[in-house]
Amino acid sequence: MKTNLEEWNVEDPVFWEQKGKKIAYRNLWLSIPALLLSFAVWMMWSIITTKMKEFNFHFGMITPGMSEEMVKEQLVVINNLYYTLPAIAGLAGATLRIPNSFLIALGGGRNVVFTTTALLLIPAFGVGFALADQNTPYITFAVLALLSGFGGGNFASSMSNISYFFPKRMQGTSLGLNAGIGNLGVGIMQKMIPFVIGIFLFSAVGAEGEVIENQPLAGLQNAGWIWIPIVFAAVAAYFGMNNVVTGTPKLPGTVQGIAKTLFMVGIGLLSAALGSYLLVGLEINMWIVLPVVVILTLLLMKYLSPKDIKQSLDKQFSILSDKHNWIMTIIYTMTFGSFIGFSAAFPKLCQDIFVYTDPANPQYTNPNAPDFLTWVFIGPMLGALVRPVGGWLSDKMNSGSRVTTYSTVVTVIATLAVAYFVVQARESATPEAYWWPFFACFMVLFVTTGIGNGSTFRSIPYIFSKEKAGPVLGWTSAIAAYGAFIIPQVFGEQIQMGTPEYALYGFGIYYVICLGLNWWYYDRSGSGIDC
Repeated sequence: MKTNLEEWNVEDPVFWEQKGKKIAYRNLWLSIPALLLSFAVWMMWSIITTKMKEFNFHFGMITPGMSEEMVKEQLVVINNLYYTLPAIAGLAGATLRIPNSFLIALGGGRNVVFTTTALLLIPAFGVGFALADQNTPYITFAVLALLSGFGGGNFASSMSNISYFFPKRMQGTSLGLNAGIGNLGVGIMQKMIPFVIGIFLFSAVGAEGEVIENQPLAGLQNAGWIWIPIVFAAVAAYFGMNNVVTGTPKLPGTVQGIAKTLFMVGIGLLSAALGSYLLVGLEINMWIVLPVVVILTLLLMKYLSPKDIKQSLDKQFSILSDKHNWIMTIIYTMTFGSFIGFSAAFPKLCQDIFVYTDPANPQYTNPNAPDFLTWVFIGPMLGALVRPVGGWLSDKMNSGSRVTTYSTVVTVIATLAVAYFVVQARESATPEAYWWPFFACFMVLFVTTGIGNGSTFRSIPYIFSKEKAGPVLGWTSAIAAYGAFIIPQVFGEQIQMGTPEYALYGFGIYYVICLGLNWWYYDRSGSGIDC
């Protein structure tokens, strides 16, 4: 089997049926498990942080001799640091999507997917080692959260790659399958990690330096080791996937393609590391950190890249001057940004609203609290499963923008409903009474953002040319992924202030703005664009 396909015209029905379909679906079925594992590694902090709090990982910030009041003050700070770990992972994953948006044209789909999948082994192994010791410092976890951003970045290159394998009429379904089943990694991870930590294969080191065996702490490190199947996904991508000429006009060799991939990923990692330092080390406001990181990444890509890479990037950077690229970025962020941000923050939010219910005593736990870890995986699972449905509905209705409109209206209503039940739970002596309505409304949020995400996949290939659609898919997914950075940070800040519903009010206002943009530019009659 040829790795580089120099003839590729899937819009030709004869070529598609005789040759293209088989190759396209093989690449899709190999892409999906790699993307699923990417999401699992990227989002694993959403569960790990709840377990770190449960097992009293204090990052060495609580020492013998501290007064009870000092301990309480430190626990508040530590709880906020738990939120920063998924936020760092979100920041890194989103930032790495920027170079990943342009990787397929540089390195070739097969080379990129293999390399970016293999990189996931670094944070997975690292987490396995770090969770074996309760004294592991915060900086170690922060670095591992940064490196887990490899998984978030992979989405942009994966989606861009698959867009070249299928004809336009099948883009909604094929991209929805790749993203939807790939996103199942979040739900699978949120179910698997609580399960595997009960399997005691290793020993661990406790806060006092004692060796712990056959106890839950000893199994916590399985949260990292369980992702060893990454090896098989990387090998399958190396031997089973292809580079196609429509995605990579200058098809590279394997070594050259891997080298270009590592160079571009390195640029993204450098920018994300700086952003994480500004956020956590210097405590600079995230709304300042975010544009600094995005602009820095683009500048580094533009001015540090070798000549052959720079020429290709300059051509792809043309999407940044396209008005519709920015409009779709805003709309796409509403859908995928909300989905991934809620996935990252939902478990910790449930813990803070229904378990640790006494702001005056951070160590108090509600004895009647719901077993939220039994249920939280359902949200990301639903959002992922309905994503192909959003694409399929858009193909059937011949309008992605119409499906986006309907889903956004319901999203606004569900957001306000969640905010209402958050307030009711906070003001009640029995907050657990509001668990199920809170949970049900949040499930609606996951479903509607998933459907809306699938519908935007369908819209983009109709708004942009074939040459622009791939980079636009990558770019919009990159910016949208900052939802995994913004939403945990916003919830963390508002939880600290005692007003998490304010975060939801803000999201609701943003969704209304997106509803207006989608209607004006794409969904109203006379918009001039049929998507």
